[in-house]
Amino acid sequence: MAVHSKHPASAPPEAPARETTGHLMMRAWCIFVLFTALAGTALVHAFGQLPAAIIAIASGLLSLGLWFVIRPPVQWRRLPEFALAYVAWATLSIFWSAWPQTTALTLLLLFLTTLQALFVGSVLTWRELVRAIASTLKWVLALSLAFELFVSLVIQHPVMPGFAPLPEGHVDPIVYWSRNNLIDGGRIQGIVGNSNLLGPLCLLAIIVFAIRLASGAPRRVPLYLWIVLAGYLMIRAGSATSYAEGAAVVVVLATVLLMRRTKRPGERTPYYIGYAVVGVGGLVTLWLLREQLFALVGRDSDFTGREGIWEQVLAKANERPWVGWGFATPWNPSDPAFDGWIIDHGQTVMQAHNMWVDVYLQLGIIGVFLMALTYLAFVWRAWFFAVDRPRWDLRDDRPYSALSLLPTLVGAILLVQGLQESSPLLLWGWMFVVMFGFKIKQSPHIGVGPAEQTLAIERGELTKQAQ
Repeated sequence: MAVHSKHPASAPPEAPARETTGHLMMRAWCIFVLFTALAGTALVHAFGQLPAAIIAIASGLLSLGLWFVIRPPVQWRRLPEFALAYVAWATLSIFWSAWPQTTALTLLLLFLTTLQALFVGSVLTWRELVRAIASTLKWVLALSLAFELFVSLVIQHPVMPGFAPLPEGHVDPIVYWSRNNLIDGGRIQGIVGNSNLLGPLCLLAIIVFAIRLASGAPRRVPLYLWIVLAGYLMIRAGSATSYAEGAAVVVVLATVLLMRRTKRPGERTPYYIGYAVVGVGGLVTLWLLREQLFALVGRDSDFTGREGIWEQVLAKANERPWVGWGFATPWNPSDPAFDGWIIDHGQTVMQAHNMWVDVYLQLGIIGVFLMALTYLAFVWRAWFFAVDRPRWDLRDDRPYSALSLLPTLVGAILLVQGLQESSPLLLWGWMFVVMFGFKIKQSPHIGVGPAEQTLAIERGELTKQAQ
């Protein structure tokens, strides 16, 4: 393969691949799988917990069956070992769990999410994976806007999960699926039913669409419109966490782009120092000036009651500091151990609102250590995947280096989100950590390597002569 040292001024548009019906169906299935991870709470709100669980189990079994039929090229020695070690430790916790039923139920969710992450990462090339995530996010944004419009224009009052009748008397807005705020100007929740879930999804959408534009995707005008819609929904969600995540993404992106300009390893040292100063300084500033900063976005300085939750969770976690009380992600509000334990806005809390505190409660210091290794390995590989030499598409030697930005920017989102939410431990947060960590180990260069090239040949993205 010939590699040119001179980069084109702008990325040329993608050439369409020769896709068969089977390939289109596979991509459509992966989009559905990604949707269940990105907007899984929408299925719960729409159909209830049992139907949503059936959908999750059935889709997991189907993906497992497809995996055996397709037999995608996988280097089994290059699995995300620390993530799987965390799953193994969580599984072992059922032997000492204080809530064994909840542990069994939530372990099933963990297994299914991990399985789907490995499946999607193994059957799609890097370019297909980014396209599938973009398509999924378009569905999430479009359905969120359509849902909020339907509620405001047709129903014209707040909506309970499953379109159940509104209860009599005062109802805390936290229980609504939609608060009917689209026209009135308040915070909206989209199909996921939570502003703090919708905000990060909108930020992720902006990143993915921008990466698609930078990588030369066709139909560029619609992508710009999708970015505008994602920005509008993010503002209307009003999630303070998503704003903090956006700031972190800007810092990481700027540092990566500066790193790419260096020609010798020693030139990166000043950027690393500056990156560390900005990161640590930003966290210190956020803590010291939290009253003023959170007042700007209409939030309390105690992170909307989170500090009180952390105190109660840490007090219980300290009673079993090494192995924890048993895996439970998320907490099961119907379990006597959690029902009424911590109450917020009249509702039983389902998470510690900090992934590290949550892991400490469930799996102890050992669990925190394994999770830290999982994120350290993911962030380390994602960082160098982004800052090292550009990746080359083998069809015509054009760079697709923009695609390699996605894992490290996702890592920035999840690490900041994990300080105030436990969301990175389940659904799309956990799926993306496993999926990208697995994909980077399998195909550390976009378009290069046995796994990437085999799939590309099958999709028509790469001819055998180009190998």
